[in-house]
Amino acid sequence: MDVVDLAAMTVIVTGASSGIGEATARLLYDAGARPVLAARRVERLQALSVELGGALAVPTDVTNRDDVRRLVQATLQRHGRIDGLINNAGVSLHESLDRLDLDLFARVLDVNVISVMAMTQAVLPAMRAQRFGRIVNISSGTTRMALPGAGGYAATKAALNMLTSVARVELEKDGIAVSLVLPSITATEFGGGRYQPGAPMRPGMVAHSPDYVARVVVRALRTGEERLDIPHGPEQPELTAIPTT
Repeated sequence: MDVVDLAAMTVIVTGASSGIGEATARLLYDAGARPVLAARRVERLQALSVELGGALAVPTDVTNRDDVRRLVQATLQRHGRIDGLINNAGVSLHESLDRLDLDLFARVLDVNVISVMAMTQAVLPAMRAQRFGRIVNISSGTTRMALPGAGGYAATKAALNMLTSVARVELEKDGIAVSLVLPSITATEFGGGRYQPGAPMRPGMVAHSPDYVARVVVRALRTGEERLDIPHGPEQPELTAIPTT
């Protein structure tokens, strides 16, 4: 396992204005990396940039191809390289399949699946030129179960799972490792912010903190592991540790 040091690495984080993305950006900065903050909420990005030593913040709608190009160009202009990409931006969808709004479903597919491919394609030239890159895609534990009301959302993440697996094989020859992280329920603004850290849910399930999930994301970035499933239930600190072998 090729474990990399985060110091001086340039890492784009989408959905960086809150939740897992914000927590990941903070951890990267604390580790000496250069996080590039991408999200739609300009004021939040600017405030986080100030906290993180003037980190590059680029207002970005990941479904807008021009925005994606500008994000990559701005990153290269500031830092000259792109070492990592955290595809964290996503939206929720909770509706039974017989009532699923197909226009909304198409929008969720665009954010959760198509934009990930757009971001990946955009950073590939820089990563291929370096012969190195780490891409971490954030999926969902809903893909491990048949959960009523979550079928449309889980389907988008299941598509992401397959695309991640194929990308890992296709890009390995270029020195690029593509990883998948599957969080359980996480206490963020996602889904209307109805979960609180540590709050018990259905039997065996606990809402995890964004920082806990972010530490697993950072582990994937450093190790390039293929897949990290975050189990339901209490947080497991050992899952955030970097393996020695």
